[in-house]
Amino acid sequence: MNADVIVVGAGLAGLAATHELVTAGKRVALVDQENAANLGGQAFWSFGGLFLVDTPEQRRLGVRDSVDLAWSDWQGSAQFDRLDDEDVWGAKWARAYVEFAAGEKRSWLSSLGLSWLPTVGWAERGSLRADGHGNSVPRFHITWGTGTGVVAPFVASVLKAAEAGLVTFHHRHRVDELIVTAGAVTGVRGKVLAPDTAARGITSNRDETAAFELTAQAVVVTTGGIGGNHEMVREFWPENLGTPPKSMVTGVPAYVDGRMLGIADEAGARLVNRDRMWHYTEGIRNWDPIWPGHGIRILPAPSSMWFDALGRRLPDPCLPGYDTMATLRHLRTTPDIAVHDHSWFILTQKIIRKEFALSGSEQNPDITAKDRRAFVRERILGKGAPAPVEAFKRNGADFIVSTSLDDLVAGMNKLTDEPLLDPALIRRQIEARDLQVNNPYSKDSQIQGIHNSRRYRGDRIGRTVAPHRFLDPASGPLIAVKLHVLTRKTLGGIQTDLESRALSAAGTPIPGLYAAGEVAGFGGGGVHGYNALEGTFLGGCLFSGRAAGQSLARSL
Repeated sequence: MNADVIVVGAGLAGLAATHELVTAGKRVALVDQENAANLGGQAFWSFGGLFLVDTPEQRRLGVRDSVDLAWSDWQGSAQFDRLDDEDVWGAKWARAYVEFAAGEKRSWLSSLGLSWLPTVGWAERGSLRADGHGNSVPRFHITWGTGTGVVAPFVASVLKAAEAGLVTFHHRHRVDELIVTAGAVTGVRGKVLAPDTAARGITSNRDETAAFELTAQAVVVTTGGIGGNHEMVREFWPENLGTPPKSMVTGVPAYVDGRMLGIADEAGARLVNRDRMWHYTEGIRNWDPIWPGHGIRILPAPSSMWFDALGRRLPDPCLPGYDTMATLRHLRTTPDIAVHDHSWFILTQKIIRKEFALSGSEQNPDITAKDRRAFVRERILGKGAPAPVEAFKRNGADFIVSTSLDDLVAGMNKLTDEPLLDPALIRRQIEARDLQVNNPYSKDSQIQGIHNSRRYRGDRIGRTVAPHRFLDPASGPLIAVKLHVLTRKTLGGIQTDLESRALSAAGTPIPGLYAAGEVAGFGGGGVHGYNALEGTFLGGCLFSGRAAGQSLARSL
């Protein structure tokens, strides 16, 4: 045999599994179709947010969290409705993950050198119901170092193990088949791809130069989801989300292609919940792209006004930072706007300065570099928005800036094939909204949410601007942002038990086959159900990859 275990996919889940295996002295063959520059996969590009429960960071900010509250939120968000079948293991993983997030997750990662910003983000504030989707309290812990920093200790562990002879890298090796011998998975076959020196994230060639075969006692599949494959996204687009957009921007590199799902299926693994996926509605075209169709997500705080393609304010709970799936459903199922693939933010310079953050390690150089001084200088003391945000405002194809609302709307109409927006309609809605900001209470749900946000110390300091009139020149200039659907995460996949063993159609473990990370729906084939609470994608890779590695370390 070439190794004790073959790990297919060198992203975060694969690195976490490998870390556990080499810590136990096992030999690992790490196989990936990309070159060495892509070690860490798509996690490297992430903002580095992690879902944690009842932490010192929360308590210092006056946030009272608990396992019971987090589990209530998770159940209300997941809305598991296939508990006798496709959700049976996802629900078990969900409970285990919430307990992990409230237990050893923080101490384990801290022991590996990770630390977090002192302010905790409040992502996915939800559906405005106590028993519905969303986080009741802030739980989004941003890692110093962003996703790059989350990946770093696992990369270091694997490289050290390679020096010790425990890890063998097989870069530019594309797996096309899982070898099944007497009902057990015993290895992989595929093609060696031509060398490619492309930088991280850049699309590489698919030129085949040779065949290869590797054998081991077990194979762990950690190859990610389908977000880079728009054809597959459209094929499995959920029926309850209407029709997929004709045009989308892409939140992950092209290698996130979903190939291994079909290959695992051919080997007997059961694929479940394939109609569940997580795409953002606040995507913007990257003015300095790395991969094809590269989009960036705006991480919105609550103050921007959100309009559909025809200039109508979105209904509750379609508010910035509240309910991603409800917003996507509204935009894709409302007949007169589903024919359009975009929506709009309108905001002020005051809002963009304090409330706009961009997802991605490369869009947050101060945090990625762990530069505390730069963070305070730019985000707390600075008079403008963070430099990457201002760069998008200057260079981004989706940004319009004007001191005049009429001119702003005229600029917005130039970004569509035909003028769809009536400046008088937009003015009436903004003026009505502006009349609501003179009191510390309001009948407007979005203004209520802004006041609620500012009662949380972390948002008041650095994330939510005081309510102000949009049409007050002192708040300007006005800014409009054309928003696109951004492909991102797969919520279904290979069904696994709590040891990350891949299950067959009969519900029994397939000997020798494990799956972790996004390819496994981040555990069980669907740990999130229909909705994510954010900070759970990196954490799901870590948790399920760790479980696979620990299980194999015990059993081999």
